Amino acid sequence: MPPNFHADTPLAQRMRPTSLDAIIGQEHLLAAGAPLRRLVEQGHLPSIILHGEAGIGKTTIAMLLADAVGRPFHALSALNTGVKQLREVLETKDSLSFESPVVFIDEIHRFNKAQQDALLGAVESGDITLIGATTENPSFSVNNALLSRCQVYRLEPLTSEQISAVLQRALSEDNILKNLSVDLQAQDTISQLAHGDARKALNLLELAIQTADTDTKQSPLIIDDESVARVAQTALVRYDKDGEQHYDIVSAMIKSVRGSDPDAALYWMARMLVGGEPADFIARRLVILASEDIGNANPNALLLADAALRSVQSIGMPEARIILGQVVVYLATSAKSNSTYKAINAAMVLAEKDASPVPLHLRNGVTKLMRNQGYGEGYVYPHNYPNHYYPQSYLPDNLVGTRFYEFADNQREQHSKQFMDWLKNQAASNE
Repeated sequence: MPPNFHADTPLAQRMRPTSLDAIIGQEHLLAAGAPLRRLVEQGHLPSIILHGEAGIGKTTIAMLLADAVGRPFHALSALNTGVKQLREVLETKDSLSFESPVVFIDEIHRFNKAQQDALLGAVESGDITLIGATTENPSFSVNNALLSRCQVYRLEPLTSEQISAVLQRALSEDNILKNLSVDLQAQDTISQLAHGDARKALNLLELAIQTADTDTKQSPLIIDDESVARVAQTALVRYDKDGEQHYDIVSAMIKSVRGSDPDAALYWMARMLVGGEPADFIARRLVILASEDIGNANPNALLLADAALRSVQSIGMPEARIILGQVVVYLATSAKSNSTYKAINAAMVLAEKDASPVPLHLRNGVTKLMRNQGYGEGYVYPHNYPNHYYPQSYLPDNLVGTRFYEFADNQREQHSKQFMDWLKNQAASNE
């Protein structure tokens, strides 16, 4: 065990990476050629904000970035640092060093405006390099003046495979665990319960090992689902994200929304979230559903679902559950229509069989030759007529009269039908 660690040092602390190469995950920022890797390889480190969920390496990355460029590192927590303490740190720059220190502020979103403003001058002048860490969206939690002086990088929750790699590294490299014979049967379960949080995964592993029944003198020490559930104090949810259950439950959620049952929709969505299904996968399914099953009965449904997808991708779990809960209830209680879904499917079927040429009057006569050949001839510009409408054919001659879209029996589409009928009647009366 390294000399600065004692027997009571948590496993997560003992396994903190000591180099950028040792970090598992965040390849989009730290792999060869990725933004942060390129910066430190060139000896540069600008002020940055690291945005992401707890336990995915924000503090560790900040420390290792400072180390990679040879800068002194000062860590502060927004929870217990006031303006006075902050200014004291800002004034401690080593007068013998030409390198600006790295000041790391954890939970920077908890700084009020005065505290954030106190950083501006030092960041602006380059007296310090600021690395802020936040679990909140910086666009909402960091003031614009400070945000404009920092580059924001989003850290992603670790995948199940990456969590498994973290656990296996702990078993093989930690100075305490590597001397134990451990049969980790609950690796997938720990990954599921950790929700992308490496620190939580290591804590669960350590607790499960510490509380395992050793009276039987069994070797190896078996860490199974039961021992993990005991320390996690939660019932294990059986959910196979890559198997049949994944498709069954998402199907149940979609059918519940389609069937206008918000309670069932919430239940099935909760099953997916608790089982570790990525929130953005659920959000994408809701965007598709908003168009397929609601469509023009309520066009706002697609707008809300799309906004939810972007918000979920920006914010992440666990807060994303709130957004998903709102949108799934809205979709389930909305008027429904699949008229446009059926219309595009019918049009696609015909398009695969028919390749009729575009009628000449609908073609764009951009050259004299084209115009001499009749391109655009006979086309009537609707805006020159009352109500911006003129009855003319827009389909090939052999398809005139073909209908793909039928107005459904909901208020919005029936209102559109009445408008179209009125347009045609007005045009007929003006002839």
